[in-house]
Amino acid sequence: MTLQVETRTAIERARDRYPVARSAILPALWAVQHEQGLITPDAMSEIAGILQVTPSEVEAVSTFYSMYFQHPHGRHEVIVCINVSCALRGAEGIVDHLERTLGCASGETTADGAFTWSSTVECLGGCGGAPTMQVDHHFQENLTPDRVDQILGALRSAGSEGEAPASLSAAASGQDSDESPAQGSAGETPLTTPKEPAPTATSAPVVKKRPRRPGKAAQ
Repeated sequence: MTLQVETRTAIERARDRYPVARSAILPALWAVQHEQGLITPDAMSEIAGILQVTPSEVEAVSTFYSMYFQHPHGRHEVIVCINVSCALRGAEGIVDHLERTLGCASGETTADGAFTWSSTVECLGGCGGAPTMQVDHHFQENLTPDRVDQILGALRSAGSEGEAPASLSAAASGQDSDESPAQGSAGETPLTTPKEPAPTATSAPVVKKRPRRPGKAAQ
């Protein structure tokens, strides 16, 4: 098995951005998964060769993070939060609705290969928009059965080409599709360099002096 030239180039670009090559393991795994849909042992070996690290280092990262797949998945991945905030706002009903709509239980893939409902999880960190799920690592919040149908329907209508429709974010936010931010192709490798945090103020805070309390008169 040999990676495509574009994938190898993406991994090399990521490697060259870091002072230590092993720091590029995460984006290298993304590049391979976007090409193949999963991370195979052969792919891990190729990544290790490009980055000049051991295959065990690549395997350790790949198997630690849940967003990297070692087994075939559907074209889209769904994860549903069932923790307390989401549970109080109807997560159980969302789970039941997904099971009926997709025709498969948590951990399974739909018959047409469109969706893998990977799991229900204890917390996605989206409590302010409960109930919440992630679809292809994008948060979808304030869910109702109708909203879930809109989100999944938008992805189904996009077909197998993997284009993320503008109507997907509109379905999640209630905006018109013309107002939603442009979505990139799902086939694009997310190797953008993280932005540096904005510099904080370096001036020392002004400390107000408290008036000294008069001491007691000597006896």
